[in-house]
Amino acid sequence: MKKRGQKQQDVEALSGDLAKVSTVILTTFQGITVAEDTRLRRSVQAAGGQYRVVKNTLAERAGAGTSAEPLLKDLSGTNSISYTATDPVALAKALTKIAKDVPAFRFKAGVVEGRVLSIQEIVQLSQLPSKEELISKIMFLVNAPAQRVASAMAGVSRNVAVVVQEAIKAERFSQ
Repeated sequence: MKKRGQKQQDVEALSGDLAKVSTVILTTFQGITVAEDTRLRRSVQAAGGQYRVVKNTLAERAGAGTSAEPLLKDLSGTNSISYTATDPVALAKALTKIAKDVPAFRFKAGVVEGRVLSIQEIVQLSQLPSKEELISKIMFLVNAPAQRVASAMAGVSRNVAVVVQEAIKAERFSQ
């Protein structure tokens, strides 16, 4: 059992983390195996997030004054939180994938950019393209006109070369 000082340090550490993040997703984990928990933690870390099992009162204290405060008030049952300061879509995708594979792992609610989300909204968030996908699509759209201009310019010089070549052939045959 942790002593009061250790619990206070845990609350301060979690509060510091929650103050820095933009996305917090509250879940329940009762009934998952150790192997499933390990897979869950690894997928959340791969998505750039953190996963913690929290005591309800400590989570409520840590969430006070942060964007996660409405989410962490009056908790009951077994709870865990996942949070990230980077890409909320990547975190939602990782958690949704685990939730499909592990029926005991369920969403309760979430907060993204200060807005409380329902379970359905979290699932919808997971279906959005990731930040990297959006950047690649934007880069393609920006790059496409430049490629067309380059192709047109290359086509003009190619056409000029073909016309000159045909003129030389016509000159040879006329002599």
